[in-house]
Amino acid sequence: MVEQKAFVLHVRPYQENQQLVELLTEHEGKVSALVYVGQSKRSIKKALLQPFLPLNITFKANNKQHTSLRMLTRVEAHSKSYVLIKNSLYSAFYLNELLVRLLTDDIICEMLFYQYQSTIAALSQGLAIAPHLRIFELALLDELGLSLDFTPVFEENNEHVAGFYYVVEQGFIPAYHYAIKNITTPWFNTLHLQAIAKQNYDRSKPELAEVEQTFKLLMRQIFHHLLEGKPLNSRKLFVMKKYNTEL
Repeated sequence: MVEQKAFVLHVRPYQENQQLVELLTEHEGKVSALVYVGQSKRSIKKALLQPFLPLNITFKANNKQHTSLRMLTRVEAHSKSYVLIKNSLYSAFYLNELLVRLLTDDIICEMLFYQYQSTIAALSQGLAIAPHLRIFELALLDELGLSLDFTPVFEENNEHVAGFYYVVEQGFIPAYHYAIKNITTPWFNTLHLQAIAKQNYDRSKPELAEVEQTFKLLMRQIFHHLLEGKPLNSRKLFVMKKYNTEL
């Protein structure tokens, strides 16, 4: 039983006095575990099993009924919970939902863990939301083995190319001027994609909003495919609260 850092992604009641919790851990990736919280409404463990609170945890394999689940034996707060409000809070729930739905259990992903922590910290500091969400999304795609290769955007760009569209597992494909009327897949501005690839576009220039919109639409298309078209509950929160969404 080794102590490690973790964040709660999702928690729900399981059996009497137990909860099923999904965690993003520092050394073992996403882990599903059972935890005994007791009968008291003031259970310390129950109070600690909250999203966006850095934890130190220890668990062991459950050798009885649920061999795929761990038993969470020790939970302590590592530091204060990140304070998130409005768009930042709903964006953080978006991160959690992506991880729960797309990450395979028990696959080591330390770099993604640290990127998650960094993103949550940035959101809590009131920094610009969109750039940090995009960085996290790219890190998640890397972990899923779907890193974006922008090479065609530079090498296959010529006067005949109107832009590029993206097909998961194939990458960026030129959208030629003579064919764009017949292309049903959304295609993207070449200069915007090049700016995204370089990750150094000037945030003071007027075209920034257009580049960020392209980036958002590209990520939305990719994750829509990975989620098999099933809607995200976190995106519904923005609609319910009538907030502009960066997702």
